[in-house]
Amino acid sequence: MINFFLKNKILFIIIFLLTGCSSIPSNTSNGCSIFNENYLWYKHAKKAEEKWGTPIHLQLAIIKMESGFDWLAKPPRQKLFKIVPYKRPSSSFGYSQAVRGTWKQYKTETGNKFATRTRFKDSVDFIGWYTTKTEKILKVLKTDAFKQYIAYHEGWGNYKNYKSNKKVLNLAKRVEKQSNIYKKQLSDCKNSLSTNKYIVF
Repeated sequence: MINFFLKNKILFIIIFLLTGCSSIPSNTSNGCSIFNENYLWYKHAKKAEEKWGTPIHLQLAIIKMESGFDWLAKPPRQKLFKIVPYKRPSSSFGYSQAVRGTWKQYKTETGNKFATRTRFKDSVDFIGWYTTKTEKILKVLKTDAFKQYIAYHEGWGNYKNYKSNKKVLNLAKRVEKQSNIYKKQLSDCKNSLSTNKYIVF
């Protein structure tokens, strides 16, 4: 009987953890709704903002564009002859869609050795780190969602060529627009979100 309850308890914990990780917010266009469903996400995003100075609304806008808040997101596979599934165009993965090389650099420079791309906490910290380096390398302020996203998408080396890339310009405009929407929404629910609902260690 004890083994039965123990097994069920373990199974419940596993299901709970998997559900918590994989659950995409029901309304990814509303910052208040996102954090009301996942309050610990707000604590993590707030911590990243305090640590790196990267606004929460920019963090969310980047994640929405990159992965749609899907923790297992990957670029779609390329196709041979428009039919046969082929390799993926990059190693982008997780909430932030960071590639392996940049993620490795982030872990090395921050000392966050156990960070994983499938964890929201690490993903927003990564975005904070990346936007901070963008500010230092390219002199792009973190309040400039448009140019910050271009650097995020293209990389620091390719940033200088963005004006000729219409696709990236359109994506950056969408991120800038969504960032402003999140900013307005979060200002309306800031007081309720700032109330400590849970103890976070």
